[in-house]
Amino acid sequence: MAFTLLQPAQLRRVCDPHQFNFESTADLEAQETIIGQPRGVRAIEFGIGIQSPGYNIYVLGDSDTGRTATLERFLLARAAHQPVPPDWVYVHNFTISHQPRALSLPAGQGGQFKGDMQSLIESLKKDLSEAFDTDAYREASENIRAHYKGERNTLLEDLRQRAIKDEMTVVDTPSGWVVVPMSEGKAMSADVYQQLPVEEHQMLERKRQRWGEELDELLRKMRELDEKAQEQTDTLDKEVAASSIKHYFDHLREKYAAQEAIWPYLEGVYKDVLDNLDDFAPPEGEEKDNETDLRRYEVNLLVDNGRRDDKHPSAPVVVELNPRYTNLLGRIEYEMQFGATSTHFTNIKAGSLHRANGGYLILNVRDILAERDTWEALKRAIRGREIKVQPPDRADGNQVLAKSLDPEPIPLQVKIILLGNADYYYTLYNREEDFSQLFKVKAEFDMVMPRTAENELAYATFVASRCQEEQLRHFEPTAVAQLVEFGSRLSGYQNKLSTRMEIVADVVREASYWAGHNGRERVTAADVQIALDERRTRSNLDEAYVMEHITDGSLAIRVRGTAVGQANGLSIIDLGDYTYGQPGRISARTFRGEQGIINIDREVELTGPIHHKGLLALVGFLGGNYAQEQALTVAASITFEQNYGLIEGDSASTAELCALLSSLANLPLKQSIAVTGAVNQHGDILPIGGVTEKIEGFFHVCQIEGLTGEQGVVIPHTNIAHLMLEQEVVMAVQAGQFHIWAVRKLDEAIEVLSGVPAGERDADGIYPEGASTRPCKRG
Repeated sequence: MAFTLLQPAQLRRVCDPHQFNFESTADLEAQETIIGQPRGVRAIEFGIGIQSPGYNIYVLGDSDTGRTATLERFLLARAAHQPVPPDWVYVHNFTISHQPRALSLPAGQGGQFKGDMQSLIESLKKDLSEAFDTDAYREASENIRAHYKGERNTLLEDLRQRAIKDEMTVVDTPSGWVVVPMSEGKAMSADVYQQLPVEEHQMLERKRQRWGEELDELLRKMRELDEKAQEQTDTLDKEVAASSIKHYFDHLREKYAAQEAIWPYLEGVYKDVLDNLDDFAPPEGEEKDNETDLRRYEVNLLVDNGRRDDKHPSAPVVVELNPRYTNLLGRIEYEMQFGATSTHFTNIKAGSLHRANGGYLILNVRDILAERDTWEALKRAIRGREIKVQPPDRADGNQVLAKSLDPEPIPLQVKIILLGNADYYYTLYNREEDFSQLFKVKAEFDMVMPRTAENELAYATFVASRCQEEQLRHFEPTAVAQLVEFGSRLSGYQNKLSTRMEIVADVVREASYWAGHNGRERVTAADVQIALDERRTRSNLDEAYVMEHITDGSLAIRVRGTAVGQANGLSIIDLGDYTYGQPGRISARTFRGEQGIINIDREVELTGPIHHKGLLALVGFLGGNYAQEQALTVAASITFEQNYGLIEGDSASTAELCALLSSLANLPLKQSIAVTGAVNQHGDILPIGGVTEKIEGFFHVCQIEGLTGEQGVVIPHTNIAHLMLEQEVVMAVQAGQFHIWAVRKLDEAIEVLSGVPAGERDADGIYPEGASTRPCKRG
């Protein structure tokens, strides 16, 4: 089958702007859908729909598909039809103080409850102070004190009178009540007591001891009276306080009647207030110091879903960009007290798991794996279906905690979406035994989608969405058509479009900028082309240097004339953000010998395994075609000239074989034509990558040297569908200044390069006279 000279229409698939029924993308309705990912969308919808445990989602795809922002918008649209999850608060545990209780309230009521408790405490401080500052309270309290003071005095006077009859009395001293003898109607002094005769001293000592025992009994009864007085005072205080504050608690119980979890807490607060009235109204003469004491009545509003848009309530969608342990699972903040750290339940802070609870949490797998503790804690939370706020396992062991907390866990009901590439997915799947049980849904994002009229319109809708969301200039149909063609080029296929929407979005933004720079209200095709040209200019300095070296002769590339044993091959230079094609001279020398083919680049370890595989296929082709009857006693050397970096891939094997056959047959090859393509042992030309960039790379060299009308590139026939060449290349082909040939067999490539048909072997395996490959058979 003969080679094919490609026509201009085959070099670039054009998008007709007339197919779009809008004046600009401002006429289109923005749609937050995931473009070109039907398989992935179906998996995601399944994952968010099924509520069974473990059906979390791993979205597999490259980052420049814009998957994070796209997925967030997609989930927000779904979340708008789901109920708003409850608020969560932490409150003091009046039974076990270091284990704060977690309470759930309907969305919005958490903030209300926090405010109600703050108002309650302020009201209690005011009302209780006033309740104990009344004449009625003071009179009742004084009556209690007076009553028991009278009973104390009666008991004391009774003891004193009985003791006097026995010439003893009771005296109040700095160290307490004591019994002493009397002398002349008064308490005997210590000096007189010590000077008494021994017999009298001993007699008085026995009497003092006996009355001392009665005094001890009296003091016991007086203590009982004091306790009763305090009990009655406490009862009075609680009755007064209760009558003053009970209506506040009744109001809260009525307001939160549907929230049964709050009732025990309110009862605990009520009882604690009555048991600690001094915190609100300290005894007369003491100053209030209740900033710390009253914190136990505060409400720690951990998650406030009431802050979500009341007009458009929805489930939360949280993107955690920095999933450190504390950012994800929450933290307990500490304070310094007396040289050690302490904390309080109001210092418990929410993590993104808390905020996403009841909705969706989007995480990047690379970020979550950066801290092993975080990854393990996340898996524990998923398995246990609860969020427990606690320090990470690797907490600083030198930290001294004066007081620690063990907060009650919060039930977890969240759909977690991990974003990552295939390497991370299969590493986790094969090495983490519980990964497949926790992330049961794999949603694969493809890099390309079919180029249908529907998907071309989807590009227009995508542009409309970006313009509306980011206040960009809207696109005319011609600009959308130009963007569609860029999408095909980015995909590497005429019949496909790229789904690397983040790159497409960047072009939209930049084209909008250049439209404004040029004073246009709408973006035109020219603005899109300027944006693409500027993107290339910002990144192609390396390519510019290569072209400069070719122009000044530093890199030896011939684009005119013929040469034996030399062919122009094409390679791809991938800089990450920019890819371009670079021609390179491949030279071969043949001579008598039995060493076979020596790949000079391989000998100096400048080739990779795939390139070496291509060279071995070349050896197979030579043996199969020219050594069926006798050994091919030939030695050859082949190399990429002026190459000093690693060569990988088999796309140059066709050029290498052409150069080798040219040397064997002493057949001149046109240096105005470059060739690219892999070749198998049967001489079939196989497709290669980067065909568009390779053609453009050689075209630019020819353009610099001057187009002659004889220059062009030979490519595999199977690569025709991958061509999305720059418009200037298409125009040069249309003008007959540049040519592109598509070949299926090596013989066709030899014919284009040499101008001499390869011919077909006869029954004896002999090529006809004049065939380009006949001398090789003789060799």
